[in-house]
Amino acid sequence: MNKFSTLAVAGAAALAMSAPASAEQLYGFATASVNYLDWTDKAEDRASFGGKKDFMYLEVEGGAGFSWGDVYGFFDIENPQNLGDEDAAAEGKGFRIATKGSVAVNIGQSNWNLYGHVYHFEDTGFFDTNVVLGASYDIFTKSGFWMKPFIGAHIENQTFAGNGFNGYMAGWVLGYDFQVGGQKLSISQWHETEFGRKDQFRNGADGRQLDSYGQNGAVALWWHLPNNFTAGLQYRYFDQKLGDANYGDALIYTLKYNF
Repeated sequence: MNKFSTLAVAGAAALAMSAPASAEQLYGFATASVNYLDWTDKAEDRASFGGKKDFMYLEVEGGAGFSWGDVYGFFDIENPQNLGDEDAAAEGKGFRIATKGSVAVNIGQSNWNLYGHVYHFEDTGFFDTNVVLGASYDIFTKSGFWMKPFIGAHIENQTFAGNGFNGYMAGWVLGYDFQVGGQKLSISQWHETEFGRKDQFRNGADGRQLDSYGQNGAVALWWHLPNNFTAGLQYRYFDQKLGDANYGDALIYTLKYNF
């Protein structure tokens, strides 16, 4: 991780922890999970850089809401069984990390927030750090549905493309809890749309240029089991993203423990 990436991740963590200690906490959660991502055959065949590889990853995730705003973050370890395995790395199955931190600070008594997030990914010989700074809006309904759309300026630092302004990002996170036959279920989604991307950051892994826009996200169904366990099935998708000038998708199988 270079100096910019280290400062960006550290800055997000510092910002998230900078709230007054006396602030009222409204909610909080923390989970640990094991996940398996299975690319569809079409995604593997269309991949423009030698094919995508299925992988297992471990994740810790958490978030909290306070009277001043909210924070969220996760840390993923992909292919943990291949740490130090150079052959696996050469085959696209190497040890990788991905982490994200976000903070939303309330603007007065409104539902608007000052919003920022930092996402960092690191593979053997490659890193990519994305910073988004802008605004978000809180939507809550009596039915239990909630949504937080956001929009902001996008700053990126990447091994091969360098560092600079890379257009804008808009998206949302949402969730809804419900029951079927006495079983506790929920759905969730995260989505990101990048637009106005600069040529500097649009080179695909195979040399083809990606479009000036890109899509990235996942939709999930969660089954909340006894003893604090949750099982999940996620549909993961991207378009003109992840260094690939194609549409790709996958299924993610998840088992998590809720602390």
